[in-house]
Amino acid sequence: MGLGVVAVPAMDLQLSLPGDEAQPTSTTQRRAYDALADGFGPGFNGPLTVAIDAKKADDPKAAVAQATKTLKATDGVVDVSPAMFNKAGDTAMVSAVPSTGPSATATKNLVTTIRDEADKVEADAGASMLVTGQTAMNIDVSNKVTAALIPYLAVVVGLAVLLLMIVFRSVLVPLKAALGFLLSVAAAFGVIVAVFQWGWLADLLGVTQTGPVMSMMPIFLIGVVFGLAMDYEVFLVTRIREAYVHGERPSQAIVTGFRHSARVVVAAAVIMIAVFAGFVGMTDSMIKMMGLGLAAAVFFDAFIVRMTIVPAALALLGRTAWWLPRGLSKVLPDVDVEGEKLTRRLKADPALPAQTTPREEEPVDV
Repeated sequence: MGLGVVAVPAMDLQLSLPGDEAQPTSTTQRRAYDALADGFGPGFNGPLTVAIDAKKADDPKAAVAQATKTLKATDGVVDVSPAMFNKAGDTAMVSAVPSTGPSATATKNLVTTIRDEADKVEADAGASMLVTGQTAMNIDVSNKVTAALIPYLAVVVGLAVLLLMIVFRSVLVPLKAALGFLLSVAAAFGVIVAVFQWGWLADLLGVTQTGPVMSMMPIFLIGVVFGLAMDYEVFLVTRIREAYVHGERPSQAIVTGFRHSARVVVAAAVIMIAVFAGFVGMTDSMIKMMGLGLAAAVFFDAFIVRMTIVPAALALLGRTAWWLPRGLSKVLPDVDVEGEKLTRRLKADPALPAQTTPREEEPVDV
């Protein structure tokens, strides 16, 4: 429930490629950006380049004039430069200045609106209108990355579930691991949105400018956190599975596995959190964002999901946690991680060396 609440801000996640507005206020790039925005408006830093192709028009110059008139009348456009024609006089380029900054949501909507108007301009004036420029390209890249997030997650999580099924010979354990990972990532995105978009604790963390999240941040965070989360899952659950396969009751197997693996997970998580948290003190907002997001994700996944939710879920599921349908069991390869087949073979074949009973380990307080 707590992680779900922390993840709520992630629903407002906005992606964009950062420009000079994301630079520290001490840099000349940021001071120049602010000076231009104050003197000419925020959209002056992110003009849209519009190419008008009038080759098919009977009167190319008239068609370009009609397209420019439509562009000027578009809501959100404050100025349009005079058309610059090529030598043939049938293609022109104009620069449209939006009323909002290059990373603003309104600017993204404006690019979409202008592209939607292109069909009407072509029908009325016989000229095609195309939007390009750095601002439009950044918006297109952000849209592509946003659209790729769900397929990316589906492939990564799907393959993880399949591999964990092979290792743990279970359906519910891999599904639980995948859902826990998604919850950790959503909570980390919630922290990022709350700090870097909404401005919560921005002064405390030294965030001087709030705005959209860097487009590549989700892909990078998901990849790194996924690897760490599955490592923690394997560290913890493999030992629990081994104890269960060798005859311990489900509840006792959880205690045994947690006793032997908890310290490894804690040590690994603390090291990674310390490394990532070190980047929060950097002046660059993108590096700061990466550090905070990764540190939060590792904390949520290691201490809340893997070391709290996972043992609790296994205890509630009991023997059901290790259930695998018979048909699926025949299809999946049996890698026998716990060595149970070797144990049975040693017991069944007297010609093989007798199995020695391992020394009982002393209890370890966790």
